[in-house]
Amino acid sequence: MRRGLKITLVTVTGAALTLGGASACGGKKAGGDSGDDNGKKTLKVGLAFDIGGRGDQSFNDSAAAGLTKAEKDLHVTTKEISAQPDEPDSDKESRLRLLASTGYNPVIGVGFSYTASLLKVAKAFPNTKFFVVDADGCKVEGANVAGSCFSEEQGSFLVGAAAALKSKTGKIGFIGGVDVPLIQKFFAGYQAGAKKAKPGITVLPPKYLTEPPNFNGFKDTGLGNEAAKGQLDKGADVIYHAAGGAGIGVIKTVGAAGKWAIGVDSDQYNQPAVADVKTHILTSMVKHVDLSVFNFVESVANNQFKAGTVQYNLQNDGVGYATSGGNVDDIKAKLDDLKAQIVAGKITVPTKP
Repeated sequence: MRRGLKITLVTVTGAALTLGGASACGGKKAGGDSGDDNGKKTLKVGLAFDIGGRGDQSFNDSAAAGLTKAEKDLHVTTKEISAQPDEPDSDKESRLRLLASTGYNPVIGVGFSYTASLLKVAKAFPNTKFFVVDADGCKVEGANVAGSCFSEEQGSFLVGAAAALKSKTGKIGFIGGVDVPLIQKFFAGYQAGAKKAKPGITVLPPKYLTEPPNFNGFKDTGLGNEAAKGQLDKGADVIYHAAGGAGIGVIKTVGAAGKWAIGVDSDQYNQPAVADVKTHILTSMVKHVDLSVFNFVESVANNQFKAGTVQYNLQNDGVGYATSGGNVDDIKAKLDDLKAQIVAGKITVPTKP
């Protein structure tokens, strides 16, 4: 169940910061927040979303799915707080401090942009366990800090191969939310996979919706819509997006044009927001953020927490590609062969374009 929650924080400078659009979810045992019927303390998990929050039908929703599974399977209680577009890093820090100071342990930050703030707050709360999804540089520090990172380039390699094999015009496109190294990894893998599958394919120059510090490229569907139109006009008949919530605009525009769209993070074929064009979703590069969130919460619940980062890749099925809709059934054997070659070390996927 979700219910509206408006939280006002006070920053270290004394300025008031209002975080709208936050939500809280209860997954309580019979004994409430403090314990269950056997006197065992119930875990209280705090999660701070990236821009777009729950409902982006992509990256954040994947994290939310992991938290929901933890509520169901581990009987934890949770609180969620959403980020705001173009917010300063101090907002992220205040959000994490709020969760930790009100008894939430562990605390999760969703997205690489939380890394610096989370590491800072973790030092102030040494008895609280912290976790960052997409740890910047795949590095964290501190005895109470864990993180996950993903080989996005490997999953993107496979959907790039799919794009090339399915293209009829010989031109494919890529739209990234924000021009940062993480999103460049998606393009690097996509381009390499396309060239491996069909050396003569034309991969259009990538289009990034915004530049840092503007991260609205992960949320504004209108930006995704316009970028998709631009690449369609250049002849692309398959377009892959790595743009979070803004990617919904990409998928809807590409689908309306009768061309192939490739989703990201979640299996977007099954997302309600694109139900009217889902038959034009070729596949999605699936990034199991949900698995990383659940695994972390489970480790804390079972007193098996380990500091440091965990890498999710093709070998441990942390990334992959979706088959919903059956649109890649005819090339699945080729994609799985490429996957096997990557896992075996016969193909090294680049992380930079």
